[in-house]
Amino acid sequence: MNASSIYSPVELCQALVQIPSENPSGSTASNGEEAIARFVGEFLESSGARVEYEEIAPGRPNVYGMWPAPPGATQRILFAPHLDTVTVEGMSIDPFLAKRLEGRLYGRGSSDTKGSMAAMLWALKSVDLSKLDVAVGFAGLADEEFEQLGAQACAARKMADFAIVGEPTNLDVVYTHKGTAWIEIETHGKSVHASMPQTGINAIDRMMDTLNILRARFPEICPVPPDSMLGQPTLSAGRIRGGSKINVVPDRCYAELDIRILPGQESMATAVAEFLQQHQVPAIVNRIKVSAPLYTSPDNPFIRKFIGLGSRLTGASWFCDAAFFALEGMPAIAIGPGSISQAHTADEFIEIAELERGTKFFTNYLRSFDHGRGKA
Repeated sequence: MNASSIYSPVELCQALVQIPSENPSGSTASNGEEAIARFVGEFLESSGARVEYEEIAPGRPNVYGMWPAPPGATQRILFAPHLDTVTVEGMSIDPFLAKRLEGRLYGRGSSDTKGSMAAMLWALKSVDLSKLDVAVGFAGLADEEFEQLGAQACAARKMADFAIVGEPTNLDVVYTHKGTAWIEIETHGKSVHASMPQTGINAIDRMMDTLNILRARFPEICPVPPDSMLGQPTLSAGRIRGGSKINVVPDRCYAELDIRILPGQESMATAVAEFLQQHQVPAIVNRIKVSAPLYTSPDNPFIRKFIGLGSRLTGASWFCDAAFFALEGMPAIAIGPGSISQAHTADEFIEIAELERGTKFFTNYLRSFDHGRGKA
């Protein structure tokens, strides 16, 4: 479908879903974000934006659309949804058909986060941005579902004064969210025949002991007070592997841990390694990925405009690209139509009424900067 021949936000969302954009980290068959970035670029150009592509990895660009600053505008807001999705493996529906059924639009990314992207793009197309008292930009970001390389590259450019990251939040303002410390624990042992286990050292047993210690003593590692919105940090073992045969005592074991961190716990991965060392636990900590938590003051004037349109302030246990903008000194939030409960599911969908509500919502948000018109 040609980007300029689309006549509704629902059609736009369908077109976006029909373009496969699985993150290559989860799908060896993925071609990355190239095709969807080009499609979005065409739509932005047809809406009057100056378009630029920034390749963050081979065949994986960010796409930017910038509109000229209106006379007197001294600040710029940036709409920033991500282009990629998780893998389609295990889905119970056709992931790219974008079927409409009983008031829902089905397909991979419909909720996370092509619904948000469609609503934002259609709002930008529907408003005369030259009449606002703020400049506007759009960034379609690659790699949100893995290393968030797109957000890091975009945030480093310092393109705006406030970032509106697209995620399915039921149109509530996620002004704070937990971060993550993804780490791998490695334990070593000594292999022997399983008929004489006492003569060896079982790396799996050592891993079990290590995990039990970490769970029991977790509150002592990098402690911070509970957060009134986010609660407490959490630790979850997501994957474990070790051993070669049932009758061989294993000499290696590996466990991957997902730790959800609060503001002030950005050094959690280092803290875990130091804790194990101090307590003479025979385990090695390897850092996989650390994503910072987010906090943007809810008193920010750009946020207050969302509240004025009916949004609630909320936090999230998941993480997203917004934190990277905040790290670069740019206040950021996550917001969009749809529910996070549908993200990454086998039958992912977005309610069409929610998509349409989101489009109107973002349209009214933009019009709130037009003092000569106000919201529709």
